[in-house]
Amino acid sequence: MYAIIRTGGKQYRVEPGEYLRVEKFNGDLGAELDLTDVLVVGGDKTFFGEPTLANAKVTVVVTKQQKAPKVTVFKKKRRQGYRRMHGHRQFFTEIFIKSITSP
Repeated sequence: MYAIIRTGGKQYRVEPGEYLRVEKFNGDLGAELDLTDVLVVGGDKTFFGEPTLANAKVTVVVTKQQKAPKVTVFKKKRRQGYRRMHGHRQFFTEIFIKSITSP
């Protein structure tokens, strides 16, 4: 069974038992959450939402709250002496897909 969920402005295809990195959301480590923004549930039968499924949910467990590796942005204009270096580390949440409940 699989599901397509929407979180953090992105869509992800998930199956029970897998780990997934998503944009940061509030949740303590080890907390069990229900994601109700489910677009599609597939398996023996496929259910499509318009835009979401009413009674479907994906149960997840928060496993990590961390920062991603640093991304360095370097800007330069030749012959002008203009150089700028900027770094950024994005927060993310790693979740474990525990179960999928179809409508």
